[in-house]
Amino acid sequence: MTRRLWKVGTNSGNDGCPTLYEIPGTDRFVVQGDRVTDAGELGQLENLTADEGAVAVPRELLANFGPKEPVHVPQLISFEDFSGMFAKLKHSAWRLETRRRYASDEATDTYAQFLAEGRVDWDLDDPWCAGRREQSALGKRFERIRILDEPPTVGQRYLLDNARRNTAVGEDIRVLARTRADELGLPREDFWIFDARVVALLHHDEDDNLTDVELITDPVQVLRYVQAREAAWHFAVPYDQFSG
Repeated sequence: MTRRLWKVGTNSGNDGCPTLYEIPGTDRFVVQGDRVTDAGELGQLENLTADEGAVAVPRELLANFGPKEPVHVPQLISFEDFSGMFAKLKHSAWRLETRRRYASDEATDTYAQFLAEGRVDWDLDDPWCAGRREQSALGKRFERIRILDEPPTVGQRYLLDNARRNTAVGEDIRVLARTRADELGLPREDFWIFDARVVALLHHDEDDNLTDVELITDPVQVLRYVQAREAAWHFAVPYDQFSG
């Protein structure tokens, strides 16, 4: 059954087009406008599928008639799409690691070796290492700051050992005491920043399992995470200088 659309606003002086319609009972809108047909312009749109189209509308249509109330609707992406972001990045990926443990670490053979021997024999030729080393050789930067308790938890000490592997394939790993992170007002959640313009927020459950990846693209929100990165990077120290 076709639902009746409610006309929200029309760009006056243009014979009723472009127009913005609301789909009643939903949080979705339909935009009517001039179809974009130029191949060069369409080629610049990211991830445009064969079933999608694009229209051009004036700024005032959205400014005057678009919804004004702030509504946060998380944009969740699949783990597969999240992994693909590392292959598509242009120049940098930066992460803040804030948790005291990660359940996924504790399911690995390397974690078992760390518990038994206090260190790990990392395989620097596995697919992950090969891929990271290859991208680093292209000039792409991979950086992390790991928040550490005082004293560090077992999971955090495992990641300190893991930093030897990350550094060997081109990453820059630094650490910051949790007390200092709290003084700086750093976010409590884990996140990646890609090319200083997109944030991937990592949601974990109470058992420290990664449950969702939320994509943040709003420039105002992204700037908040970039500012946190700048503050954290200024005060963090290389992982091998940590004395806690």
